[in-house]
Order: sequence, then C-alpha cells, then structure tokens
Amino acid sequence: MQQAKTARAPTAKALTAKAQKAKAERANPHAPDPAPEAEPNARERIIAAATRLFCQYGITAVGVDAVVAEAATAKATLYKAFGSKERLVEAVLEREGSAWRDWFLGELLKGEAAPLARLRRIFPVLREWFGDERFFGCPFINAVAEHDKRDDRMRQIALAHKKVVLATLSRLAAEAGARDPEGAAHQLGLLIDGAIVAAMITQDQNVAVLAGEAADLLLARMTAAEAA
Repeated sequence: MQQAKTARAPTAKALTAKAQKAKAERANPHAPDPAPEAEPNARERIIAAATRLFCQYGITAVGVDAVVAEAATAKATLYKAFGSKERLVEAVLEREGSAWRDWFLGELLKGEAAPLARLRRIFPVLREWFGDERFFGCPFINAVAEHDKRDDRMRQIALAHKKVVLATLSRLAAEAGARDPEGAAHQLGLLIDGAIVAAMITQDQNVAVLAGEAADLLLARMTAAEAA
C-alpha cells in the first residue's frame, strides 16, 4: 500500500497572489483568453473554491481569506452570501453530498440488473472513486472529525446524508430477499465507511477489493438465510 502524502494548506497570501496574477493576465491583451467560468456568480465561485480547499486541506486549516482569494471575490461578498464560515461549510457539505449521492446511487441503479447484482456494484464503484486524484475521503466524516465532538450540527448533517444512502441499500436488500434489510444496509454502510477511511489514509484504491470480499460474504449469508 502507498503511504499517504502530506499537503499543506495554501496561505491566503499565496492565493491572493494567484488571483492577482490571473487578473493581470486578463488585463494583458497578449495573454491567452481565460477559460470560461463554470460558476455563474460569486456565490457559486465561493462554494466551488471552498469545496476544493476544504476537501484537500481540511476545514480548520483553510480560513475565509484563503477561500475568497481562491474565488477571486471579496470577504464581504462571502459574508453577505453565507453569514459565517460555518454556514459556508454547511453549504459545501450539502452540495457535495447531493452530487456524491447522485453519482454513487446512480451507478448502483443504472441499467437492468437484479437487486443483488446492484449491491455487488458498491465496491467496484468505490474503487473507481478511490483512484481519482481528487479523492480526499468523505467530506462528512472529515467534517465531523474536525469539529467539536459536543456540537451536533455537523453530525446531524452527516447523518442526513447517510440516511439517504442507507435507505437505498435497505430497499435493494429487501428486493433481494433479505430477512433484515435494514440490518444488512447498516452492515454494508460500515464496510463503506471503513473502506473510505482506509483508502484516504493509505491512498490505495484496492482496499475496496478487500471490502468487497467482505461484502460478498455478507450478501451470501443474507441470501442463504432467506433460502433456508
């Protein structure tokens, strides 16, 4: 397994310099035309910038100054749009959670397949994600780990995300004939969370293969119990 690489969060000064350089290049008639912006307004630019920085460097390590520098906007604009860094964090988690669920659950449910076959897609799909250079772990696990453990806000946001995923897994388990579909979904959820954390630490996408083997045993036992 590969060892995890350590990256330091960029300082606000470094990001400000980056933004100023980009501005100067735009003012230079001989500079190449900049790529069109993916975000239509400042709020979207801030969310996109915060997502990149929070996911790679951590929520605590990245301050508001770094976010506004990366987004090429003003601090007043950020506070007008979100009110506080905590509200920005919540917006990022909501956006990331929605996008991830659309992708992950979409991969499980696409095409024609039996419910059991859909459940067996879980870890091959995760292995693909773990191999992406932009994989920095689960933003919800990371957010809960970084925040005050007595503060339930991050935990409630993470649980809401998890509830949607587990509901789909439970439905598939029920359709596959599981006697206890909710229990099976929670067991699969534990394997998913463990694989995500292991992949983040080791930077080895093949931890998904090991987790998939454990899931196969679980699914085999689940279907055998029903047949009996």
